Amino acid sequence: MIENFFADYKNYIVVPEDEKQVVNEVIDPKNYAAYYILTLSIFDSKLTTWKDASKFEIDIEKSIKNVLRDFNQMHREKYHLQLLELDKFKNYFILALSSKTKFNAGEEKERIDTIIDKILTNPFYVGQSWFNLIGDKGRVARKLFCCSFKEYVVEELKHSKKEGKNENISEIIPKNGEIKLIKSSLKRDIR
Repeated sequence: MIENFFADYKNYIVVPEDEKQVVNEVIDPKNYAAYYILTLSIFDSKLTTWKDASKFEIDIEKSIKNVLRDFNQMHREKYHLQLLELDKFKNYFILALSSKTKFNAGEEKERIDTIIDKILTNPFYVGQSWFNLIGDKGRVARKLFCCSFKEYVVEELKHSKKEGKNENISEIIPKNGEIKLIKSSLKRDIR
C-alpha cells in the first residue's frame, strides 16, 4: 500500500455522538416533569461521618461529582441528578433528581429504587471503591445505599394580589407614571 494513500484522512473523521462532551450545559427546570429530593446514606456503614472516608483513601466529594457527571451524560434524555448538600461532618448527602416524565402515583419508590440500586450503585461500588465503606452485611446484600425521598413541588409565582396585598410594585404606580404623596391624617404637615 502507498504510504500517502490516507494523507487526507482528517476530512473523513466523524466523532461519535455519544462521545461528545456537553460542556457547561445549563439545565432548564422547565424541561422536566417531576423533581425529587433524595437523601442517601451508606447501608451498613463503617463511617460515622464523611470525613472518615479519608481512612479508606476516598475523596467523597470528588467521587460523587464524578459519578453524577457520568450519570447525567449517559441519562440526559431521561434524568438529571444534582448534588445539593454534602457535609463532611454528617453521614448522608442530598441529591435532586429531575425526571423528564412524571412517575405514576404509587410507583415512585420502585422507580427511584431502580435508579439508585441498578444505575447508581455500581459506579460508586466498583468505580469509586465505595465497597470499602460498607460492612459484611452490605457486601452480602450487595447493597450500598439507604435512600429516602420526597417529591419537590414548585408552585408557580403569581404576579397578582396575594392575601389582599399588592405583590408587584407596578400595580401601585398609575398608568401615567406619576406618583403622588398622600397625606395621612395621623401625620402633621411640616412647613
